[in-house]
Amino acid sequence: MEELGIGSRIRHPEFGVGVVINVKPRTYITVFTERGKIEVAKTYQNLEVIDAQPPAGDPVSFADMERVFTNIIKKYSDVQETVPLHGRWIGGKVVLHPNNPSQKPKEIPMDVFFNKIIMVRDRLRVMEQRINAHDKLTEEDKVNLQQYLTRIYGSLTTFNVLFKDEEDVFVGEKGAKE
Repeated sequence: MEELGIGSRIRHPEFGVGVVINVKPRTYITVFTERGKIEVAKTYQNLEVIDAQPPAGDPVSFADMERVFTNIIKKYSDVQETVPLHGRWIGGKVVLHPNNPSQKPKEIPMDVFFNKIIMVRDRLRVMEQRINAHDKLTEEDKVNLQQYLTRIYGSLTTFNVLFKDEEDVFVGEKGAKE
């Protein structure tokens, strides 16, 4: 299939009719009428091109290159991103009270609890990257696994109150469509 440009209209067998709104090196960011914004692999064979627009001169932007290098560093190093805890929780603690009053409650410093949540988030992101880059999974398998990850992120949105910055929060299915 020829390279598509921004504004191209396509039909996906599962997602319906959509318009390409961004072109990445391996994917098309597409807004589908019934499903919202979804990233579709350029190699996906079952796309029907309704109206092709020519690609831009240089499809790789500085932001794309920065993202690629950041992902490489994250993937091949053990460096954990520093994510700030919301100010109102600094110095706080999580207390778990057992139902049995004869047992002691468990106290966890908030910064330790928050760090565990960040580790879960980072490991989910790595899993997501490995699924998307996997060369033996079909596109359908990738979409199915991606849906599970989206649901996991959605389950973790309860912890968003702990994050200082909005760009660090968990986003589930509802947020991904916006």
